[in-house]
Amino acid sequence: MSTIARASAEPVAKISRRVLNRDKLEADIAAVAVRVFAECGYEGTSIADVAERAGLSKQNLMYYYPSKQALYQRVLDEVLDEWLARMESLADATQEPADMLRAYVQAKLRFSREQPWASRVYAMEVISGAQLYGAQIQSRVVPLLRKDIEVFEQWIAAGKVAPINATHLLFAIWAMTQSYADFSTQMVLVLNRKQLTKKDFDDAEKVIVNMVLAAIQVPQPCP
Repeated sequence: MSTIARASAEPVAKISRRVLNRDKLEADIAAVAVRVFAECGYEGTSIADVAERAGLSKQNLMYYYPSKQALYQRVLDEVLDEWLARMESLADATQEPADMLRAYVQAKLRFSREQPWASRVYAMEVISGAQLYGAQIQSRVVPLLRKDIEVFEQWIAAGKVAPINATHLLFAIWAMTQSYADFSTQMVLVLNRKQLTKKDFDDAEKVIVNMVLAAIQVPQPCP
């Protein structure tokens, strides 16, 4: 490489590393913040709390997130990104309904198991009236929900599933799967153990999938 080419490449490399390092640090801060918001709620969380848990000064953290609302927005954006990615998997009328819905339930339960704090932050925002994030939920969730409903309508028209209110079926799936994150404390108290196990999630999957598939089953004509 010529001296000129090397000289021009070095600043680009430094900029790239700086961007990567910043992205990683912002992601690390958000990963700490999601648990603090889940434990304390938006009002009960301070930038100082998050900074202390992240091992940063408040001033340093605010260089990346200038306000608590900006940090909260980042946390909820990431939660919704993952949540919507699972909704998008449904919007394919060419697939078999049973396979798609089984995979959807599995994905939703996996999210509840692997990211319970993220699920709880989202639930707390919704329960409190979605005052800070309602516009984003409407603008991003509603279009995908409509696409999913259109797919159900195509399945119904093709005789692949029984006539059903797809909106309320999806509401029911959300409630059943997300409860294993949002209300896990109640579940472990009832079960008299410290935490939910993989077997609990496997058992939940079987029950929920069976209920959903029974709801969409096309009635067989009498012989």
